[in-house]
Amino acid sequence: MKKTIILFAVALLSTAAFAQSTWKNDPMHSKLGFTITHLMVSDVDGIFKDFHCTIVASKPDFSDAQFQLTVNTTSVNTDVDYRDNDLRGANYFDVANFPTMIFTSTGISTVSTNHYKLSGNLTLHGVTKPVTMDLWYRGTITNPMSKKDDAGFKLTGVIKRSDFKFAPQAGSTMLSDEITINANGEFGKN
Repeated sequence: MKKTIILFAVALLSTAAFAQSTWKNDPMHSKLGFTITHLMVSDVDGIFKDFHCTIVASKPDFSDAQFQLTVNTTSVNTDVDYRDNDLRGANYFDVANFPTMIFTSTGISTVSTNHYKLSGNLTLHGVTKPVTMDLWYRGTITNPMSKKDDAGFKLTGVIKRSDFKFAPQAGSTMLSDEITINANGEFGKN
């Protein structure tokens, strides 16, 4: 009986230690990138330099994780100032009217160990649409510098410009309709 109580207490403490944990991305070790094809012959890569993502999960494998991402669209960067200024303008991100892009997860389903399908609503250019991305939970470690838990994730997927009425004037021969999303992040437990 005593052994059963001890085992139950250990199991309860293990669950309680992870219950409803909140994680925030480390900006120095997180990257949100995209790729679009230009003139159907070359890919152009870009990133957003300013974004914040929060994860709330109660399971240590993040199989019940909820994600909330907010991106400052003025931080778009393709390493070409002229293009970046154009992207911030009315023909593309229109940052004066749509300064943020937001993703809120609505569900997560297991594909295999530590690999998930992450579904949610993406708001871009004033339009909200459901999207599904591939999510890889890369593991959790104790950060040797902060001595706190850090978790790593990689997210990949494709969205369509046309779904968000984004840059319709560009046409599909100038810019591909499909935009590949590629994000990597370290998240610290709060």
